Amino acid sequence: MRIAVLASDPSLYSNKRLMEAGAARGHEMTFIAIGNCYMDITAQKPEIHYRGGEILKPFDAVIPRVRPAITFYGMAVLRQFELQKAYCLNGPIAIGRAQDKLRTLQLLCSKNIEIPRTGFAHSPLDTKDMIKIVGGAPLVVKLLEGTQGRGVVLAETNKAAESVINAFKSLKADIMVQEFIAEAKGADLRCFVIGDKVVASMERRAAKGEFRANIHLGGTGHKVKITPQERKIAVASAKAVGLKVAGVDIIRSSTGPKVLEINSSPGLEGVEGTTGKDIAGLMIEHIEKHAMHKKKAKGKVPLEVVSDNP
Repeated sequence: MRIAVLASDPSLYSNKRLMEAGAARGHEMTFIAIGNCYMDITAQKPEIHYRGGEILKPFDAVIPRVRPAITFYGMAVLRQFELQKAYCLNGPIAIGRAQDKLRTLQLLCSKNIEIPRTGFAHSPLDTKDMIKIVGGAPLVVKLLEGTQGRGVVLAETNKAAESVINAFKSLKADIMVQEFIAEAKGADLRCFVIGDKVVASMERRAAKGEFRANIHLGGTGHKVKITPQERKIAVASAKAVGLKVAGVDIIRSSTGPKVLEINSSPGLEGVEGTTGKDIAGLMIEHIEKHAMHKKKAKGKVPLEVVSDNP
């Protein structure tokens, strides 16, 4: 099959691994930089042009790795690949949902999936009541556009929380506040979902003096055995957003597991290094199974444009 990795940086570990895994299984792999694409949008022959004037030949499948900063354009390019009947490992609507942290939490709540108590408001005038909603300090303040733990602040007192929230609001930034799960002690679970299964999981532990467990911020990955309930929650969370591949972050609280967020382009380096599993190969295997099924059916790959309902 002809498979494209649609991303921004070919040197990143995850992108290189996907290229290698696909080639190892005999596929023709091509890296496509999202920013280098531009489109000819027609009903008869939709085309994707590439910087320099090349017209890209249709692909059998596309693996999207869309950074939050280019979500809008990345989704537009991915829809164009769908017009060309490519099987997309994650579709544009699902990616858009996952990139919107608030929308993701609302979708999880609609499926009765537990999350940390969360508040969201537009005006600084509502700051004090929003702090009360999540049970007061300590609490976590998050920028909606933050990634990899960036734009996440722990406020240890109500006064500190008010100051942080109002500072963000003065910058016209969209934020939300969440209860702080102290009993987790700076650890969370990253569950890697492909299709209907959690294929790998690891516990991420925050660096000393840090409360965020993200690997990019110095957190470390450790082998962990997740419970059947955690496994079920991870798969249900990915489905609630519509993702075929997802990194679901779960925190263990005194009242049970709660979902922190969902990543539509989860990194492979930490989980492969921790578990020793060939996650990139499993992603290619999933494509082989489902893209070939679409091909045999000889039907049109439906665009994800009908509804944004979960």
